[in-house]
Amino acid sequence: MLAALDGLGKIFDSIRANVYKEAMTAPTITVFVCLGSNTPDAAHMLSLAVERLRALPRARVDALSDIYLTEPQDYADQPWFHNQVVRMELETDWTPQSFVRALLAEEKQLGRQRSSDPALRFGPRCIDMDLLLFGDSQCDAPESIVPHPRMCQRAFVLIPLCDVGAACRIHGRTPAQWLAGLEYRQEGQRIFQ
Repeated sequence: MLAALDGLGKIFDSIRANVYKEAMTAPTITVFVCLGSNTPDAAHMLSLAVERLRALPRARVDALSDIYLTEPQDYADQPWFHNQVVRMELETDWTPQSFVRALLAEEKQLGRQRSSDPALRFGPRCIDMDLLLFGDSQCDAPESIVPHPRMCQRAFVLIPLCDVGAACRIHGRTPAQWLAGLEYRQEGQRIFQ
């Protein structure tokens, strides 16, 4: 039953994206955002984050990957994460810096509080919204590095990115090509790395 509802949700997302695509007449740029949460209601938090992304001006959500359960990285003493990648189209007046500022504001609205403790940098979080790719742009600004500096090392980013952006290029390689060089194990929707 849940799988059928999820399938219907994806159909409605596709219809909504196609209707909105016709409404957007300005040139657009394709961006990819990775969502993550490891709270007890993580799936709901991802849903809320997608709704916040849908509400951004001059932007539309174009596709959603499946949701994957992923083993924590770097800081292992915490619950597993739910991760999802969102493909979006933004009008070209957005920049990587302005989009990252918007993502950080949305995280804050959803209750994200960043710890000043460096040991908890990769610790538990109610929501994480990371810009992975901003078209073909490269940006070295400290607050908005694109492509995301650690994305090619993380199966929990590359696997869902393959769902919605298999043809995109990261430093000349596809997500699947980067994934082939990683040590990880996938069991259904669970990713171990």
